[in-house]
Amino acid sequence: MLGRMNELAQTPQSVVAKIMECFALRGDQHYGEEVTEREHALQCAYFAAQAGEPEGLVVACLLHDMGHLLHDLGEDIAEKGIDAQHEEHGARWLAKHFPPEIVEPVRLHVAAKRYLCARQPGYHDSLSEASQRSLALQGGVMSEGEAQEFEGDPHADWAVRLRRYDDEGKVTALVTPSLESYRALLEAQI
Repeated sequence: MLGRMNELAQTPQSVVAKIMECFALRGDQHYGEEVTEREHALQCAYFAAQAGEPEGLVVACLLHDMGHLLHDLGEDIAEKGIDAQHEEHGARWLAKHFPPEIVEPVRLHVAAKRYLCARQPGYHDSLSEASQRSLALQGGVMSEGEAQEFEGDPHADWAVRLRRYDDEGKVTALVTPSLESYRALLEAQI
């Protein structure tokens, strides 16, 4: 009961403080790419903002790998044959604080990768080596039935757009706005 009361008493500021804490604790980890979790998140959000995406999608891009920051399975888990299901773990945590238009693209960004492999010729070959490795653990290329079901999801469009920024956000030494620069935007979305 006390845990639930504390959860209900959380403010936007305390939720964002927890997000910042997660990035401080695990944001410098690598996940099979040449960039850190923090760099990747900031690049995804930056590319979305530069493209003029809605604020909710920019936030989803920033937080799409929150599940990696919450688990303690370590770096390069896909190389160890482990699917951390980070999209589900992160979405569950985010759903306590953010609306579905932010949470659902996060939950679906792995499915969007599987979908794009099924629907877009050459997409699979364009994926980084780490993304190809994790794809195999995440169910592989969608079947026709899975792809049709995905297309019927009301959040599929934003999930695909998030996925494209996810694919872009792997540039070494790219200068982006800081995590702190997103504080007000995050608080406004809660």
